[in-house]
Amino acid sequence: MLAYKRKICWYFLARNKFIFLFCIAAITVFHRSIIQSTAVMDTFYISHGSPTLAIDEAAEARVFLQSWEKKGLSPRPKSILVISGHWETKVPTVNVIRGNHDTIHDFYGFPQQMYQLKYPAPGAPELAMRVKELLMASGFKKVDEDKKRGLDHGAWVPLMLMFPEADIPVCQLSLQTDKDGTYHYNIGKALAPLREEGILIMGSGSATHNLRDLRFGSKSVSSWALEFDTWLKDALLQGRFEDVNHYEEKAPHAKKAHPSPDHFYPLHVAMGAAGEKAKAKLIHHSWELGTLSYASYQFATNK
Repeated sequence: MLAYKRKICWYFLARNKFIFLFCIAAITVFHRSIIQSTAVMDTFYISHGSPTLAIDEAAEARVFLQSWEKKGLSPRPKSILVISGHWETKVPTVNVIRGNHDTIHDFYGFPQQMYQLKYPAPGAPELAMRVKELLMASGFKKVDEDKKRGLDHGAWVPLMLMFPEADIPVCQLSLQTDKDGTYHYNIGKALAPLREEGILIMGSGSATHNLRDLRFGSKSVSSWALEFDTWLKDALLQGRFEDVNHYEEKAPHAKKAHPSPDHFYPLHVAMGAAGEKAKAKLIHHSWELGTLSYASYQFATNK
C-alpha cells in the first residue's frame, strides 16, 4: 500500500511539473507575441505616380509594391493611416468610416478597367479618433471628421498592391496645401505615438509631380527632375530633414518639381512621425514619362 501511495505521489508531481512547464512555455510565447505586436513601426513615403500603376504590369513600382509583404518591409499592421496627395482641406480632417470604404475613382480619361477596380478595406474609426486626439493635444486647435469619404486613388492604388486582401482597417488624414513643409512635419511629430501602437503611417504622393511636363514616349529623364530627385535623396539619406522642410529655398527646381505641394507634403508627415534621428532609406526608385519619379523611402525610427 505504501509503495502504491508513493507511485501516486510521483505521478501527481510529474504531472504538475508538466503543467508548470507548459504554463511557462505558454506565457513565454504570449509575451513574445505581445512584444512583436507592439514593435515600433517604421514610417514610409510611397510615390504612387500614375493611377494606372494599378493595372500596368510593366511598371517597376507596381512590382515593388506587390512584393511588400514578401520582402517584410513592415510587420503586418493593426491598421493603416494614409496621408494622400489627393485630399486637401482647410483644417486637418480624418475620415471616420464604420463599415467598408467606398473606392473613389478621382481621375478622368483613363481605361474603363480602372473604374471597375474596388478596394473595400474596412474603416478604422478608433484610429481616426486617436489621430484627432493626438493632433489636438499637440496644439492643432481644430480637427474635423468626415463620415462619408472613402479612399482616393492615392490610398487605394498602393494599398491594393501592398495588401490585396483589403482586410486591414484604413484611415485617411487630409493635407493643408496653404501651409508649409514644417507644418506637415509637425503633424507627423504629433502622430509619432501611433508607431508604438501597431499603426503603419504611410505618406502617398510622388517625389516629383509636374503633370504639365510629362514626356510621353521619352526614355530619358529630364535634367530638372533628375536634379531635384537627387537632391531629395541626398538630403534624406544624410538626415537633413530641416532642408527638406524648407525645400522651396534649398532644392534645385523646387517649383518645377512640385508646382503644387500636394504630392510632397505626405513625405513631411511620414518624416516627422519617424522622429528627428530617424534613418531614411531609399527602398525603390524608377522613372516614368521622363519626369515622374517613383522614389519611395522608409524611415527607420528610434527604437
